[in-house]
Amino acid sequence: MLRLANKSAIITGGASGIGRAIASLFVEEGADVTITDINAVAGRETARQIGAAFFEQDVTQEAGWKALIKAVSARSNGLHILVNNAGITGNRNETNPELTTLDGWNAVMAVNAGSVFLGCKYGVPQIAQSGGGSIINMSSIAALVATPFLSAYGASKAAVCQFSKSVAIHCAEQANGVRCNTIHPGQIVTPMLEGLFEDVGKLAGLSAETMRDEFLKKVPQGEFGLPKDIANMALFLASDESSHVTGQQLVVDGGMQYLS
Repeated sequence: MLRLANKSAIITGGASGIGRAIASLFVEEGADVTITDINAVAGRETARQIGAAFFEQDVTQEAGWKALIKAVSARSNGLHILVNNAGITGNRNETNPELTTLDGWNAVMAVNAGSVFLGCKYGVPQIAQSGGGSIINMSSIAALVATPFLSAYGASKAAVCQFSKSVAIHCAEQANGVRCNTIHPGQIVTPMLEGLFEDVGKLAGLSAETMRDEFLKKVPQGEFGLPKDIANMALFLASDESSHVTGQQLVVDGGMQYLS
């Protein structure tokens, strides 16, 4: 039985990494999936490979969100699932609170937190009109532990977590059938994580391989997560199996938060 049959889904940042894994699994489970990305070439190719539609999007632009929701709802006869997954770590030279510029801080906040606000602002009424559904906002383990080496990123993901709880309670009070939860990935093997090893290693005067080993020591299960681990959690939250789950922060980190 397809767990997302007759459901329409939007996944931002879907061209690669976690977004692609979620989109691919949703398609397999019967959803009508639209992925968005600022990288149009990679986005179109991913969409072609997994059987999804593609919409080029800068998630920080309000007009683009309006156009996206309208286009997907018209083509798919509604919207039932929104995964706000697009995110950035920020300028690799702007890491700790002293090195981060205001422009750098604002850029990270615009993509990681501002886009979630816009997605929820325009997604909630459309999902409600479609009979209800699920909003899944991608936060991070960085929202739950200190991140002095990624100060803007950690703060932006904490903002996502708090805002999502507010959206969840708003929707519950409105009885509009919309649920909202956050997923908090730990160290997941993606190009973004590999880049983080390089950036943090440079600051510490260590190789990327050494930093990889140091990060791995903080994962009690002894292994990094894979994009499919996050996709499986997203599938649960998108499906009717989680119909009584809202306002929750679901952590997928191999136990890392308890050693940080």
